[in-house]
Amino acid sequence: MRILGLVSATHDSGVALLENGVPELVLEEERLDRIKRTKRFPKGSLRIALGPNLERLKEVDVITTPWDLSRLRWTFTRAVFGRLPWSLSFLLQSSHTTQENEIVLLNNVLRRKFRRQLGITELPPIVNVSHHDAHAAIFFVSPFEEAAILVMDGFGDDASTSAYIGRGNRIERLWHTGIFNSLGIVYTFVTKYLGFNFSDEGKVMALAAFGGDTYVNAFRELIRPTPDGRYQVNFDYFSYDAFGELRPFKRRFIETFGPPRLPGEELTDRHRDIARALQVVTEEIVLHMARDLRLKTNATKLCISGGVALNCVANARVLEEAGFERVWVPPCASDTGAPLGSTLWHYHQTLGRPRCMELTHPYYGPTYSEKDIRDALAVAHLTGERLSELELLERVARDLAAGRIVGWFQGRSEMGPRALGNRSILADPRRAEMKDIINARVKHREPFRPFAPAVLLERASEFFHIDQPDPFMTLAPRVREDKKHLIPAAVHVDGTGRIQTVERSANPRYYGVIETFGRLTGVPVLLNTSFNQQEPIVETPSHAVSCFLRSGLDVLVLGNYYVTRNGQSRIVCDLNEVAT
Repeated sequence: MRILGLVSATHDSGVALLENGVPELVLEEERLDRIKRTKRFPKGSLRIALGPNLERLKEVDVITTPWDLSRLRWTFTRAVFGRLPWSLSFLLQSSHTTQENEIVLLNNVLRRKFRRQLGITELPPIVNVSHHDAHAAIFFVSPFEEAAILVMDGFGDDASTSAYIGRGNRIERLWHTGIFNSLGIVYTFVTKYLGFNFSDEGKVMALAAFGGDTYVNAFRELIRPTPDGRYQVNFDYFSYDAFGELRPFKRRFIETFGPPRLPGEELTDRHRDIARALQVVTEEIVLHMARDLRLKTNATKLCISGGVALNCVANARVLEEAGFERVWVPPCASDTGAPLGSTLWHYHQTLGRPRCMELTHPYYGPTYSEKDIRDALAVAHLTGERLSELELLERVARDLAAGRIVGWFQGRSEMGPRALGNRSILADPRRAEMKDIINARVKHREPFRPFAPAVLLERASEFFHIDQPDPFMTLAPRVREDKKHLIPAAVHVDGTGRIQTVERSANPRYYGVIETFGRLTGVPVLLNTSFNQQEPIVETPSHAVSCFLRSGLDVLVLGNYYVTRNGQSRIVCDLNEVAT
């Protein structure tokens, strides 16, 4: 049974290919078209999944999408007629820029785009899976046989927050909130109010650590916990239920919190305090729901998914305070994982097939050959030295210990929005100034944003207050007080670190470079940030070479090839083959 999951006409366009319950490929189109959060039809991803001419499409039994069109049309109709005449705004594309109007006719749109853009006239049956069901279905590849499931995002086809219970190969929804009663929408609109873009919620989460409590009590009036374990948005402050993005706030919000910050305007204490209020109240509401789920389901494990699940600070508090033994968040908790979730729901929930795998690593993207790497180097007139495994690990670890910044490109790319060891920029966390150096020379991003520590799994509890794996960088536990001085570049201002625990079995080479660095320095931790520069994470060797040449990286590692800027590296391969 081969199932193709597909997202188009909404943000995070991409595909997933599931074969007999096991992911074969998961890929976001933004990695190929280089447009962040792209809504374009994923023809590049489809060609990688099914061949240049989609010749493998005949092997696909079903196409799934993470949108239930009947629910979506009903929800959209209720939104348009909900607050007449103002709610007619929802007919305007500008009121909901992250999603095209055509999504309500998605199946017809997909058939048309397959025909016009790819020349395909016959498709397998298309099955529509409800959006939150697709998010919840990630439970089927979790490490748990039974777990509570909490899905939180901006909005789906009928909900913004949903609670489920998962047992074996069955999932049951317990409750859900309407699309406008949305923790995720509030976070997104306040992010924009603070002068950032949609999808910049992570920036606000980081900024919150620098704020004070000035507005926390006021913000508690905006979103209130309810006795039934849920919450209620206070629409005395918001008007997005009538105008969407065109006018999300009422006058009372502006009177309480002041005028919005313009993009590029200097950040003030007021902005930092509002960010903190938003983050604190978000954490409180998420904790409230998680505690109630723990009490009512008696589950000891929790899966969290949906875009709000990228809030690693809130996740860490849930793990520490909600009473669950373990909390698991997938690497593709946002809509980057919706294509995969829709395939899993159909395979297990609809068809009743037994579970057959656990998601222990995120590396389900394409892989590239040594010839691809040599070609990319040759086109850029770069030379590289091909090293053995031991030589490569030793040399890179020495470079890192000497303060060099390394672009690290290996194997299959990661799914989800975060670099997790195959498309990463690596550096020494022992140097307090390293974060500023990477920002100045490579990333050029806001100075308040932290970089992540990658740590060997068996050493994680020595450095962080955590006693479970977190291979997907979804938790931000507190750094132990006696270790902060050892990894100052990896410690955020609030004393946390968005960690990634690394197991040898999941990624032997990534584990090896951290282990070798640990032997050299006594610190089995590396600073990890995504391999990019104001763009989507690099996908191909050519993307990596381009980023290397445009940035201040000292070293580029492509598979077994080691490249520096000093012009003294030599290439140990036949470049005549490349020319041919």
